[in-house]
Amino acid sequence: MTLEIKNTEMKNIISNVKKNSIAHELKIEEGDILLSINNQKIQDIIEYKFLISDEYLDVEIQKKNGEIYIYEIEKEYDEDLGIEFINPIIDRARSCSNKCMFCFIDQLPKGMRKTLYFKDDDSRLSFLQGNFITLTNMSEEDIEKMIRYRISPVNISVHTTDSDLRVKMLNNKNAGKLYDIMKKLANASIDMNCQIVLCPDINDKENLDKTLLDLSKLYPHVKSVAIVPVGLTKFREGLYNLKEFDKESSQNLISQIKQVQEKFLNDLGTRFVFLSDEFYIMAKEKMPDYESYEGFPQIENGVGLIAKFEKEVNDYLKNTFLKLKKEKVVSIATGESAFEFMKNISNKIMNNIEGLKINIYKIRNEYFGESITVAGLITASDLIEQLKGKNLGNKLIISKSMLKSDEDIFLDDITLEELEKKLNIKVIPSKNKGREFIKKLIG
Repeated sequence: MTLEIKNTEMKNIISNVKKNSIAHELKIEEGDILLSINNQKIQDIIEYKFLISDEYLDVEIQKKNGEIYIYEIEKEYDEDLGIEFINPIIDRARSCSNKCMFCFIDQLPKGMRKTLYFKDDDSRLSFLQGNFITLTNMSEEDIEKMIRYRISPVNISVHTTDSDLRVKMLNNKNAGKLYDIMKKLANASIDMNCQIVLCPDINDKENLDKTLLDLSKLYPHVKSVAIVPVGLTKFREGLYNLKEFDKESSQNLISQIKQVQEKFLNDLGTRFVFLSDEFYIMAKEKMPDYESYEGFPQIENGVGLIAKFEKEVNDYLKNTFLKLKKEKVVSIATGESAFEFMKNISNKIMNNIEGLKINIYKIRNEYFGESITVAGLITASDLIEQLKGKNLGNKLIISKSMLKSDEDIFLDDITLEELEKKLNIKVIPSKNKGREFIKKLIG
């Protein structure tokens, strides 16, 4: 159904009613508008979730014909109404007010998916979807609302706790207030996971030690810290002159973080801070073992992805030996950083599955520049250009991270279906989960 919204206040439009839910039983329908709950207007999804936690509700609904109904509802404390909205957060998403020296969006070329050029910095998206926020565009009232409605956990882009340096890095005069806000959130028992985009000779070395020490003082409400390397594309004309991490600087960082982790493990009972896999690949050093990641609190940041995936594959193969009825040739396309790892994993799998032949193709990132080596930033354009005419066998497996989370479309606005037509082969996205990956290999 397509709805034209003429009144900007009419933003709580229901897009879906779950079958057998409370709303379904009350005959609330797609296209109806939620006006209020217990006489309180709904400003955003956080207020909605907070208000529906009550056991007794008066829900005011405007039907598509303009009539208004009030539904008196008695339900369990944690029972959902079963409605979804056209706009998932109900309100307009807040855009970023920073001009970070390392911002990846500022380094994007033209012609990509339009949504990629919107910089969000919204605490509600952090709570609902795990997005990282900087807290620079939040007023005192916004902070109080986070505390009142128990928006927890939130993911925070810290980068540094040095106020002056953070103002410089984010190019925002409000950026220096971060640590005071975090202390206030910690005192209110709001849990936080933190991210540091590390830039050589900017916020590393001694500054990084200080940042980690400051954040550790807010433990256990700051639950974990992930460190990821700055990503630099070839589209940086006119932007801040930044350096990349290399083998030596990555090795030095790993050594530094090992010492910090040992101290935190002794003092806090947790390693607390974790490096993304890219640093170990650049340093050509062995990844930490599976247990070192303590349950993988920052797996979405690429922290421990390889260790987790390898263990899942090994566990699946431990008691598995298969012989395929018919020989099958399957191809895998991956980025340069994961190429050697995927080659070794594929050899293990072929040793346990007779009749399976796996071709591994390393995709250079011509689109963004060859310094970008992760699989999640591979475009369909590069896949087409570098795989045309290759022996791809029965099907091509790619990482699901190459696609939009809710749609089969690549960063360069090419769909999965278009890629299949160009390469004349079935392309199957796979999550970074060992068991699923193997099953997709063998069908």
